Amino acid sequence: MVHISEKAAALRRWIKAGESPVAQRLKSFVLWARQSSMPVVPAIHGPLYVAHRAIAGAISNAKRVLWFTPLFQARLVAPAPRLYVYDGLPLVMGNVAIRIGADCRVGGKINITGRTSAATTPDLSIGRNCDIGWGSTIAVGRRIVIGDNVRLAANVHLAGYPGHPLDAAARARGEPDTDDQVGDILLDDDVWLASGVTVTKGVHIGRGTIVAAGSVVTRDLPAFVLAGGVPARVIRALKQTPAETPA
Repeated sequence: MVHISEKAAALRRWIKAGESPVAQRLKSFVLWARQSSMPVVPAIHGPLYVAHRAIAGAISNAKRVLWFTPLFQARLVAPAPRLYVYDGLPLVMGNVAIRIGADCRVGGKINITGRTSAATTPDLSIGRNCDIGWGSTIAVGRRIVIGDNVRLAANVHLAGYPGHPLDAAARARGEPDTDDQVGDILLDDDVWLASGVTVTKGVHIGRGTIVAAGSVVTRDLPAFVLAGGVPARVIRALKQTPAETPA
């Protein structure tokens, strides 16, 4: 018996081929339906757009205040003053202690993981006035320390542990990574990691340093430099004007 999905696929192929007048008319109708839209009436659709944004914003803010933020706060070692969690609930996996300072903004679509095979509880410490951008992953092997005023753009990856061993046979057996694959990550105050930056285990990035988008940081970087590349290297020095953390 021919499955329904196979019949549907055959019908689509027949319409696309357009080898008969009926198929050609059906193809024209499908193209018209796909490309058609209601004419814009500014006097109607303008206010509707504003109303839509206002209602969607109010619902999103209510979910943030009443649901996402308190749920995430409950997972922290201690509540973070004036924490702003937006666009969902961060995913926390594994055993990891999380501390966040005041006035931070955390994207809901982030992953925080702790190394399950660690001898002690992995520790994540985030300072004051920090941004943790959408889609970022913070993998805590032993310890990750993020200073004050740090900016992590979208899709940043702090890779404190890999999750799998180097030995292929051990990976196939489902064994965890080994202790020599794990290391701390330290980001000093005022660091800015642009979109898509990866920082590997054992790296210390000095105060005020900026890392360009898409870079992979495998070694320590000094304070107040612009770095970039794979692996990241110092491009030039930056003016040393450290920010003041809001009171």
